[in-house]
Amino acid sequence: MKRLKVSNNVIRRLPRYLRKLDELTAQGITRVSSSELGQQLGLTPSQIRQDFSCFGEFGQQGYGYHVPALREQVASILGMDRHYCAILIGVGNIGHALIDNFCFSDWGFQLSAAFDVKPELIGTTFNKVPVMSMEDLPRYLDENQVDIAVLTVPKDAAVPVTQILTSHGVEAIWNFTNVELTEPNSSTIVENIHFSDSLLSLSYYVSERIDERNARAAREARKG
Repeated sequence: MKRLKVSNNVIRRLPRYLRKLDELTAQGITRVSSSELGQQLGLTPSQIRQDFSCFGEFGQQGYGYHVPALREQVASILGMDRHYCAILIGVGNIGHALIDNFCFSDWGFQLSAAFDVKPELIGTTFNKVPVMSMEDLPRYLDENQVDIAVLTVPKDAAVPVTQILTSHGVEAIWNFTNVELTEPNSSTIVENIHFSDSLLSLSYYVSERIDERNARAAREARKG
């Protein structure tokens, strides 16, 4: 598989393709064209073909895409077959909810341990994930290959914990702290998750629609 330098927009669309291919598989559909995919995803067929061409030629002219094969290719591009090791830091409301409800293994991750400072949590197990003391984190990172850390600590702990993770070579951080983490001098990749972002984007589009509707009503009233 070729792997050229791919734009962030293409990478962000890959999980959408994966979800749609999973839906098609569940419906028993084994063949799909770029036109059909585009129609269902709100993308142009040329955009879909261009996205996939960044990684290889997966379709056949006049046939389209074989859904199971394309799904396997997209999953491989996203690294789902590499079985990355993840840990979670901060077993509060968000952390606990992720352990209980988010199936990391479905997406190619093995959640091996969680860490917290609360004595009542240390030594317990949630959904087969052991909770360890934060004091044990540096040693754990030294003794285990940890690819990704899920960060769900309080805001004031975000930067100090990030420094521990980056200094021990963790490849990436999935950051739920609502602190915009940037590590310019580190090779660690940070994905900052802000729950408010999509809600505020939705608010913008609703406001735009209402303003357009009001403006149209005002023009019609002036005509009348």
